[in-house]
Amino acid sequence: MPSEIRSYDAVAVQRLLAHRHPFLLVDKIDVVEAGRRVIGIKRLTAGEWWSSPTPATPIAFPLVVEALAQTGAALLIDLVDTASGAVGYFMGADHVRFRHSARAGDTLRLDVTLRQWKRGICKTRGVATVGDLVVATADLTTIVRGAK
Repeated sequence: MPSEIRSYDAVAVQRLLAHRHPFLLVDKIDVVEAGRRVIGIKRLTAGEWWSSPTPATPIAFPLVVEALAQTGAALLIDLVDTASGAVGYFMGADHVRFRHSARAGDTLRLDVTLRQWKRGICKTRGVATVGDLVVATADLTTIVRGAK
């Protein structure tokens, strides 16, 4: 039986992540399968610090990878004991591929799936899309450490 979808709105995303404006790159996160798959949404606007001056110019691609990494944080909630003060640190991105451009006015869909969870190391696969077009893909690594 599929689990119930849990959503994080903009306020809940701020409780989940340490990032704040202007570095918070996710507007909403839906946990589709707890500890297995999450989907984030980012509405791209021309008024953000990293966007181009005109809607015709594509956004900076590295920030799409960062948005995927921020979305992946919602996976960790179901994998670690959050009461222990564990913190996730984004460590790297492999096999990053930029396929199409995203522009101001687009809604970026950030699909992050767990590939491996072992000894505090979380490996995920992220796919960013706008409509049917794949914007970017990446294999992401996050390391989880307890509070000191």
